[in-house]
Amino acid sequence: MFASVPSAVLFGAQGHPVSVEVHVGKGLPGFHVVGLPDESVRESRDRVRAAVMSSGARWPDTKITVNLAPSRQRKSGSGLDLAIAIGVLAASEQIPVESIQRMGFVGELGLDGSIRSVPGVAPMAGVLEVDDLVVPAGNAHEAAIIADGHVRPCRHLRELMAVCNESAPWPDHDDRPDDAVPTSEPDLSDVIGQPLARRALEIAAAGGHHCLFVGPPGAGKTMLAARLPGLLPPLDRHEALAVTMIHSAAGVALPPDGLVVRPPFRAPHHTSSQVAMVGGGSVSLRPGEISIAHCGVLFMDELPEFAPRVMDTIRQPLEEGEVSVSRAALHVTIPSRFQLVAAMNPCPCGDGNEPGGCECGDARLRKYVGRVSGPLLDRFDLRVKVDRPDVAQLLDNRPGESSAVVRLRVAAARRRALDRQGVLNNRLAARDLDQFAPLTPAALDCLRTEMERGRLSARGYHRLRRVARTIGDLRPEGADVLDEETIALALGMRVRVRPPHTIERAA
Repeated sequence: MFASVPSAVLFGAQGHPVSVEVHVGKGLPGFHVVGLPDESVRESRDRVRAAVMSSGARWPDTKITVNLAPSRQRKSGSGLDLAIAIGVLAASEQIPVESIQRMGFVGELGLDGSIRSVPGVAPMAGVLEVDDLVVPAGNAHEAAIIADGHVRPCRHLRELMAVCNESAPWPDHDDRPDDAVPTSEPDLSDVIGQPLARRALEIAAAGGHHCLFVGPPGAGKTMLAARLPGLLPPLDRHEALAVTMIHSAAGVALPPDGLVVRPPFRAPHHTSSQVAMVGGGSVSLRPGEISIAHCGVLFMDELPEFAPRVMDTIRQPLEEGEVSVSRAALHVTIPSRFQLVAAMNPCPCGDGNEPGGCECGDARLRKYVGRVSGPLLDRFDLRVKVDRPDVAQLLDNRPGESSAVVRLRVAAARRRALDRQGVLNNRLAARDLDQFAPLTPAALDCLRTEMERGRLSARGYHRLRRVARTIGDLRPEGADVLDEETIALALGMRVRVRPPHTIERAA
């Protein structure tokens, strides 16, 4: 007998449909899987056999052949277990073949017959055109977001066999909590002092600009970065679906209702590898940190401590908003449009901002700063010096402006930019700067002086004009033409770290 069961596998952040074809026929008893399975799929032989027998069914004492079509793509993961088990049961006439028509199956089987959750159910559910999709109960909430048909959560293979044999109705499993507790985001009012850094954070949120904080330990760089997502607006429906699909594929915990509606915030450790940052792997090519931060914020604390190769691999995704990962037989493109925020000390000992406080020699300082390449530094629209707050500010303990107040100004500036040019200012094309970010003659002379002195590159020139455009949008009355004062403020937020022991304004 023969049965064909729809299922899916995961490549990057996208699901790919797979037809699990099972043939049970004459021959020496055996179980063979073909169709380019990887080791985890081949191991399903023992899991499926034990699960079927633990559920009270009979394991066919004949030759069983499983084909995973299409055969040109390599299959990985344990999510095919359930489809293989159902195919064996249908092909051996223990459940009617007609009962599984227009049904899809995704899930891992335990040896006791339990159906366990697997990562990536959301993107896999999106590619299966079936009337009923059977998934583990723990994945039901994310599958329901994207699936076209009914989502049928199950916890045990025995339940599914009873439904197929029409001896029981579909089980009613709902693992979502009744009252989801909202997670609170850090508030900007917790930051004491730091008027310039707070202003830079507001500009970064309003224009989507990449930002680098440079200052000694304890100045509040990490505290500021963690409060950026709270200034950003919620994700729209398209963005929320894209982020949810990526998080599901990466195995990141999803909200109780399954849909990610707030911009994600990722802060990988500086020991993270290149594959952990950009994604990849030998078979499945899972999303990395830059993709998990899609439509959100990627925070790289202690930036010079990251491996130079890791830092340089994010340069292309910063420009293109996606990352292409290739292996010998696989190629995937994963969205990765994120806002980069980084923090670094002015020198290895951290006291480079204080006159006479640094104990680092010139060679050590150059080595430390040189770990961050010039092309990466040039991609930061904002590079802000962050000093330690003075004692009076710390002891005053007066809360600053809250995130809710700043968020209103950010939303107004974003609306102004979108109504004017259709995109945020950080994505404004260079050819459109003269139209949407015109300069006064005095402002143009200021920029010309900076470029003639070699303190502003061509990329830095365009990025600085985009920052100035955002500063103009943040003004209550707006600004159609950018004046010298606006350019001067943008230049003041573009410092340059350069040994020995100085932080200068430049590009």
